[in-house]
Parts: sequence; C-alpha cells; structure tokens
Amino acid sequence: MNSEQIKNSLNISPAIRVGVLGFGGLGQAAAKVVAGKREMILVAAADQKGYAYAADGLNTEESIATYQSQGSVGYLEPVGTLTNQSIQDLIEIAEVDGYFLALPNLPNDFIPTVAKQFIKSGWRGVLVDAIKRTTAVEQLLAMKEELQAAGITYMTGCGATPGLLTAAAALAAQSYAEIHQVEITFGVGIANWEAYRATVREDIGHMPGYTVETARAMTDAQVEALLDKTNGVLTLTNMEHADDVMLEVAGIVGRDRVTVGGVVDTRNPKKPLSTNVKVTGRTFEGKISTHIFTLGDETSMAANVCGPAFGYLKAGRQLHQRGIYGIFTAAEIMPQFVR
Repeated sequence: MNSEQIKNSLNISPAIRVGVLGFGGLGQAAAKVVAGKREMILVAAADQKGYAYAADGLNTEESIATYQSQGSVGYLEPVGTLTNQSIQDLIEIAEVDGYFLALPNLPNDFIPTVAKQFIKSGWRGVLVDAIKRTTAVEQLLAMKEELQAAGITYMTGCGATPGLLTAAAALAAQSYAEIHQVEITFGVGIANWEAYRATVREDIGHMPGYTVETARAMTDAQVEALLDKTNGVLTLTNMEHADDVMLEVAGIVGRDRVTVGGVVDTRNPKKPLSTNVKVTGRTFEGKISTHIFTLGDETSMAANVCGPAFGYLKAGRQLHQRGIYGIFTAAEIMPQFVR
C-alpha cells in the first residue's frame, strides 16, 4: 500500500459524533478543542439547566457565548432545551458516538452515578472521564461487568493526571525490571478561579483539614476567603489521585509507591512549577535510574486534559467498533491522536 492509499484509507471514516457533559471551564475548553478537529464533531452539550443538540454540529462560539451570558446551553436557539434532567433527556434523543464527562468529581460517586444512567438508558457507545480520586475510579472499576453487558466502552482517568502522565509512567516503566517509585508533580496556573470552580473545589478537598464534603459545601465567598489567605496558591501533597490504582491495575507498580502532588495558582496563568512525572527503577543490569517526562509550561491545564480525553475517546471508539466493551484506564490503552 503506497502513501496515497494509506492516506485515503485513513480518511474514509465519518467524523465521530461527540458530546460534552458539563459546560463549565473544562467543558468549554473541550468544545474549543473539538472545533479544531476534522475527525470529530461536537453535536451535543449539557449542563445543570439544559442541553443543546444539533445532528450537523453545534456552533462552538455561540454555545459558549450563550452559556456565559445566560447560564445554560439550553437557551441556545433553536437547538437548546431547558430541563432539570439534562443528561437523561439528552441520552434519549441524541445520536452520539461518545461523550466526554467534563463533570465535577464532587461528590465522589457523582460520575459513577452518571455512568449508571447510561447503562439504565440502553445507550451504547464510548464514555470518557478525567476523574481524579482513587475511590471514584474504584467505584467505576467495580462496574466492569455492567458496562460490558450494556455495550459501553468506558475510558476512565483520561485527563492530565490521571491520564497523560499516568500513560507516560506506564511507558517509562518499560526500561526497568522493577519500579521503585512513580512521583507526579503538577503546576497549574489559571487567571481566575471562577472559570474552574469545580476543579478548584476538588483541589481544596485534598488539603489538610478539608474533605470532599466540606469543599463541596463551601460557598464562593468562603473559597475566595481561603484563597485570600493563601495569596491564591494551593499547595497539595500526597493527594488521593487515581494514578496509583491505575498503575496497580495495569500491573506496573503497587499503589503505595505512587505519589501525586502539586501547586495551583488561581491568580496567575503562568504555571508555578513545571508538571512532570519521575519514574525510578532498577534495570535488568542492576542499575538504578530515573526517567523524567516534563510537560511544556506553555500547555494549559485544559490542553493537557482535553487533548488526551479525546485521544482516549478515539481509541475507545476503535475498541467499541470491534465489540470490546467494559472499562479501561489510561495506563492500559494507548490514546489515538485526533486529527
């Protein structure tokens, strides 16, 4: 097969119809990422108050403008619908190949509950999340047989961390006969915390003296008061991050040897430190060494979360078309680049 034949064979598939559930900062960024792709088309979006669906594709700029000015894509004329059960209603009427769950990870069982909605509805396709907490991923892993029976291919932990960095750790581990330590350190810079309210609350839930429940119950004023005390910076150590269970399930290293921490600056788009993963191990020759994979400082949190999420959605779509259902993590499957 020559290069032209290969090119033609790669372009025969119709665009993958995708939906985004959750249309806050991450959901809007996801819509912008898809807008630049020819292999995917955004046909559906949902938030707490409504949804928008257009079989021939949503206008990304209009969808974002409507959400920002009126608080819901349900107001988007003529394709929006206002409803208090937006996810359930959207599943029933929309033809979508795969959804990115750009939803809050709070409470811990929220995304697993959404997955159960999909199972109950009889919908078949691909679901992708950028979930963070170990306990939330464990709940999803326990649903493996239910997802298989429902004909759903679920890709979990497919953001930046867990996700991109977990996959990098899985790849870096191949140099070693034994893995001693996987250390993930992230730096996040955002100009305004209100653009990523749910994400910041999740991070607060990891801080000493806070829990998922207390962080979720905080008012915006309380969050702002905390950020005033810390000068807008959140320092996080030994976080409950699903990279550990994902690398353990993949058979690479025990979760007790995986640590995740980082610094979030909520008042400055510049990263406070470079995001990286360090994998230390022993080679078959008995040498101790460390691989370090560092993300470019210019890449935003949104770029490092949404890009992998859709790469895993494409990979999940290929599995689904082959009749492979159930649940997979970012440490088990290689993402496919979305052109």
